[in-house]
Amino acid sequence: MENSKKLIVTIGRCCGSGGKTIGKALAEKLGISFYDRNLLNLASEDSGISEELFAKADEKVKSTLVYKVARNVYHGEVIQPDSENFVSNDNLFNYQAQVLQGLAEQESFVVIGRCADFVLKDVPNVVLVRIFISASDKFCAVHEKKRLGITEAEARAHIKRFNRRRSEYYHYYTGLDWGDMRHYDLGINATDLTVDECVDMILGYIDKRIKK
Repeated sequence: MENSKKLIVTIGRCCGSGGKTIGKALAEKLGISFYDRNLLNLASEDSGISEELFAKADEKVKSTLVYKVARNVYHGEVIQPDSENFVSNDNLFNYQAQVLQGLAEQESFVVIGRCADFVLKDVPNVVLVRIFISASDKFCAVHEKKRLGITEAEARAHIKRFNRRRSEYYHYYTGLDWGDMRHYDLGINATDLTVDECVDMILGYIDKRIKK
């Protein structure tokens, strides 16, 4: 890969598939940053984003590149929290998109969700690798049951609800269908694979992309 180009790996995932864990492990293996929803929001969804947030940010957050980029694109506007129908406020989405695009100009990273595959598709000097992680219903239910300490029936309802929210969010902002493999470079069914095996599959794909 040319030195001037950044590697950006976006990961969309079904609830319970382990996509976030795979993304973190991939970022560690590549030695690049990892960003997810919590870090990009810079605050909980029910508090919004305000000037006060930046004033109270701790030193650990202030030392990160995402903080510096976010501070650069944010000019004191109050960005309202997510609406009750689970479709994120347009201002918050635009803010996050600006942060992602700013980061893409400066470093390589792995990012989870946030329609990043769509938001970053036209950023110059980037090798964009779009991944989608899925798994069987049983695998996802067992994963969420253990993670949340709930029954399997509750886990299945939880998964259905979250996947519906993600689908609605993605379609609202991109006009595309979430999980439609025509919009991704690589799809992985993690049901019978370890995290390391999933990471190795992604690394193998990246290696072939870079060598072209």
